[in-house]
Amino acid sequence: MTTLSPYDSMSPVDQAAYRAKGAAATLAPLPRAAKDDALLAIADALEVRAGEIVEANAQDVAKAREAGIGEGMIDRLTLTPERVRAIASDVRDVAALPDPVGEVVRGSTLPNGIDLRQVRVPLGVVGIIYEGRPNVTVDAAALCLKAGNAVLLRGSSSAYRSNTALVRVLRDAVGGAGLPADAVQLVPGEGRESVHELMRARGLVDVLIPRGGASLINTVVRESAVPVIETGTGNCHVYVDADADLDTAVEILVNSKAQRVGVCNAAETLLVHQDIAPVFLPRALDALADAGVTVHADERVMAYAKDSRATVVEATTEDWETEYLSHDIAAAVVDSLDRAVEHIRLWTSGHTEAIVTSSQQAARRFTQLVDSTTVAVNASTRFTDGGQFGFGAEIGISTQKLHARGPMGLPELTSTKYIVTGDGHVRR
Repeated sequence: MTTLSPYDSMSPVDQAAYRAKGAAATLAPLPRAAKDDALLAIADALEVRAGEIVEANAQDVAKAREAGIGEGMIDRLTLTPERVRAIASDVRDVAALPDPVGEVVRGSTLPNGIDLRQVRVPLGVVGIIYEGRPNVTVDAAALCLKAGNAVLLRGSSSAYRSNTALVRVLRDAVGGAGLPADAVQLVPGEGRESVHELMRARGLVDVLIPRGGASLINTVVRESAVPVIETGTGNCHVYVDADADLDTAVEILVNSKAQRVGVCNAAETLLVHQDIAPVFLPRALDALADAGVTVHADERVMAYAKDSRATVVEATTEDWETEYLSHDIAAAVVDSLDRAVEHIRLWTSGHTEAIVTSSQQAARRFTQLVDSTTVAVNASTRFTDGGQFGFGAEIGISTQKLHARGPMGLPELTSTKYIVTGDGHVRR
């Protein structure tokens, strides 16, 4: 008797997911060496074919400039030979990381003699819906492969040529290393319907991870029939406490805001304790001006802006909730640490908040009261990153509290199952 496959009656998106499901079954039991060989082949191929990738990316960048897209987003979109080499290096770093699959999370011998183990297993088929940043194409593929997952990649139309070139390179390398090329696929279609089909592919896709702006993330969370791991926007805060060292505070502020503005861990709001504001704000405003940052200020900050070089505009309510992804920052003076925490609780996206202080008591209270994925003490918000944390290239930064929270590395791309081993045991 021949078993009929539903494949031919499926849409192109479901067909891709069906092939990914088969590839995931092949990947799941593979030893680490087989996956690492594929990752190293990917890294080599990226470097060898960098010209092909950069050429395709240049077409996307030119189209984006014609559309009037801001420089922060252009920066996220752009690939250079140096950036491609850095992406290849990140893939090699992932290959060097421990394989989470098969790791025993916990285990014991039960009183009845049964051996019980909870072990890490791949999630299966992971769909990634993302915007603008073609490096995510490679990061996601590398992490998913290392964790034994097949991946369906749906980037934005603004990076379509870049992503097409990258996935072509990835599939060639994966197939050449003896793994199923369908472990890495670009979701067919550029229109929104392909995104909606991916979100409806429950049973074929095990989990979706959206990466991008609030609109994209909220749409996927609300409309997806497939389970979603929510990665949130980055309305990150830097709070300068009354006991802060001025030089340290200025350096952390400028780095958090201006080191790279178009990323989710860039600071978007500055809060300053009233006691330090008279000496700190004049320096801070000038330093932000030197970095090309426009300050959206409350009345109390405006009072210190008269003699500064800064471009300062009056803040509106919307500024406190805005993820600018540009050379802009909101700024306010607060009466106390607790007022700073209240402000953060009201407006934060739950990503990263930083305190600059020499007071251990203030640092402890801030870290206890602030409920975000990452709380930094005397350190830039820019450190909230899988690579900086030593996880390798991250799949995203989850701002939810189920399954995963914060930078998502390899362990967060696995689930678990229980292995129950007996010796003829039956339950009575």
